[in-house]
Amino acid sequence: MPVPVPDVVRAADAELVVTDLRRSRWFWVDVLGFVPIEEDDEVVYLRGYEEFLHHSLVLRQGARAGLRRLAYRVRTPQDVGRAADFFAAEGLPVQEVPAGATRGIGEAVRVEDPLGFPVEFFHAAERGPRLVQRYELRRGAEPSRIDHFNVMTPDVRAAHDFYARLGFSTSETIEDDENLYAAWMFRKPTVHDIAFTGGAGPRLHHIAFFVPESHHILRICDILGSLGEHPHIERGPGRHGVSNAFYLYLRDPDGHRLELYTSDYYTGDPDHETYRWDVHDPRRRDFWGHDVVSSWYREGSTALGLDGRPKPLVHPAASEETVHVGADGLGVVTEAQLRS
Repeated sequence: MPVPVPDVVRAADAELVVTDLRRSRWFWVDVLGFVPIEEDDEVVYLRGYEEFLHHSLVLRQGARAGLRRLAYRVRTPQDVGRAADFFAAEGLPVQEVPAGATRGIGEAVRVEDPLGFPVEFFHAAERGPRLVQRYELRRGAEPSRIDHFNVMTPDVRAAHDFYARLGFSTSETIEDDENLYAAWMFRKPTVHDIAFTGGAGPRLHHIAFFVPESHHILRICDILGSLGEHPHIERGPGRHGVSNAFYLYLRDPDGHRLELYTSDYYTGDPDHETYRWDVHDPRRRDFWGHDVVSSWYREGSTALGLDGRPKPLVHPAASEETVHVGADGLGVVTEAQLRS
């Protein structure tokens, strides 16, 4: 008899290990405009202006930067137990997390998914003050809320199929006749809560935060430029083909990548169809056809196992970056060339 799956509501929380908490706080709070909820010498809890749960991002001091966990909220307390049972039935590592182990979060279960990522499921959480109309507090990019995670994995098809079993639906893909290069999957009725990008993994590609309007993205570019901190800008601003969102990719002081993201679309209808992009279409990653910088494909944050140790990397047999547009049309480069 199949083991029931947990009812996942949405991507809700992420925790990053940073090597200089003071510098990281400057970047995320003073420049980008996130709201600090609680903090001490070892950790800072942050959220956006629309959010009412305790936090959506944790920055924790450590010796080596990495991804400590991605977290999803589930619909009921019973779904926390269902998550534990589901992953245990798959023969995957499962840890019970007592209430308060992460400030503001109730009892949770932390697992290692088949891709090697640390993933947590929780229901109970403390609520914070409503800030959605506290416009006098807003600054920087005025981040509204966490939107999605994007992770790098060598086998996008396997990742897609497992998360489909976990109840996620697929909004868009990048593919050809032989390979699935990337997939966008959702639980809340937007384009995605989790995306899988083909590449050496397990690594975190980015965490994305929704901002109210495109001008907030342009504003943070101006702020970074005026501060002489423009090297934090990695890619964009631009318009994605996949998701239609207006975007900007930044790197924090440890190299963790974040996306500022706005204007995607609704996916809540039960007959929503998956939009499939051909990997040869130059508009897939940038609707205006701009090239993607190589670091965007090749670099990501180290995933930490449940024991806190870095997970070893596995390289893909084929990746999206191996297909590119050159002076003579479409060309292919080898994985060995990419690694050189």
